[in-house]
Amino acid sequence: MNGNMAVSRRSASPLLKRMWARKYCYFMLIPVAAYFLIFCYVPMWGLLISFQNYKVFKGIWGSEWVGLQNFSDFVHGRQFAQVIANTLILNLQSLCFTFPAPILFALLLNELRSRAFCKTVQTITYMPHFISTVVVVSMMHMLLSPTNGVINQMLMKLGNKPIYFMNKAEYFRPLSIISGLWQGTGWNSIIYLAAISGINPVYYEAATIDGANWWQKMWRITVPCIRSTILIMLILRMGQMMNSDFEKVMLMQTSGNKSVSQLLSTYVYERGVLNSDYGYATAVSFFNSLVSLALILISNGISKKLAGEALW
Repeated sequence: MNGNMAVSRRSASPLLKRMWARKYCYFMLIPVAAYFLIFCYVPMWGLLISFQNYKVFKGIWGSEWVGLQNFSDFVHGRQFAQVIANTLILNLQSLCFTFPAPILFALLLNELRSRAFCKTVQTITYMPHFISTVVVVSMMHMLLSPTNGVINQMLMKLGNKPIYFMNKAEYFRPLSIISGLWQGTGWNSIIYLAAISGINPVYYEAATIDGANWWQKMWRITVPCIRSTILIMLILRMGQMMNSDFEKVMLMQTSGNKSVSQLLSTYVYERGVLNSDYGYATAVSFFNSLVSLALILISNGISKKLAGEALW
């Protein structure tokens, strides 16, 4: 036993020495670790509310335990199918357009020969990311206003009647996706540009000697070399399929488009904050998290089996 303890001390000593040698790196990690501990892990004990008929004045330990009743009420509720369908349709459509757009944009930027022009384009396309969502939706209301909006002014000059775009259910998803493309394409392309910059130039030089054109270089060299980055970003995006930009959706939501804009996030807000049904809202949010976890596990497994690359 004493021998085992001595071996343990000897093995621990080099570890402690290495940690002490990198002590400043660990000190820099303290704020990040504290953030996730305080705001992500500690609040998880509040998931107990999802199994209760929670009353604020009784607290968690004084409220009535109802087991899986809140989950059952949500799954068998009349809004379950609509909310799930709206969330999945919006996110699937958004995935089809907003996920490949930054990749294509990064590939096109990489083909620019003028570095000055490339930097200018990058700066211009990054700027919308820093505009507040409130401002973006306000701009949409101004441009699409049925009275003095630029789009409707053009329609009226062409002899058409003005359209209240923001209040029409059929325009909610296209407007949400288009605004997301405008705001996020440039910013999201940064990670792909970083991956492209790490490709060995020798590959391109060899392809040039072999007579390859720019399209062949991009398709045969650039895309395969950033495949792992694309797969990782896709897996992470799949984990967000049940989530949405709550702030933008709430600001765009009206009585006219609520049939398609009522998503899981807005439904949780409505039941939890507006109706004070905290146990039910927590159960819906917990359900959302479980589905997101399942999606990211499934996508990670598929990627690992088919492409041999995954997050873990």
